[in-house]
Amino acid sequence: MEDNINNQDRVRYTDEELAEFKELILERLARAREDLEMLNENVSRSGNNANDTAPTFKILEEGSNVLSKEENSQLAARQYKYIQNLENALVRIENKTYGVCRVTGKLIPKERLRAVPHATLSVEAKMGQKK
Repeated sequence: MEDNINNQDRVRYTDEELAEFKELILERLARAREDLEMLNENVSRSGNNANDTAPTFKILEEGSNVLSKEENSQLAARQYKYIQNLENALVRIENKTYGVCRVTGKLIPKERLRAVPHATLSVEAKMGQKK
């Protein structure tokens, strides 16, 4: 609650607060890049090896591999977008515009930014989009 009261009068977060968010984002970015690397490795791996000799199992295995690769590709694309959003958040930190709702111009509450550090909309603005 205290954050909301203070946020109404402020135009931006302090440099100290921005530094805290930057640390959080860098941690999430490192994890996200590791996850993306793992997903990309899974996509690029070939599922066939010398043990795949039974024709029935080979057909089932290939179908499973195609589905798995497709799912991994979709996950990798989502992860890549997440990384881009986190990198954009770092740019906003450097510009000192981080945490400002792009619709209302008000500060996004810290709780929301901790949960979704790349958020550019307050919950109020996000709910307004759905109407």
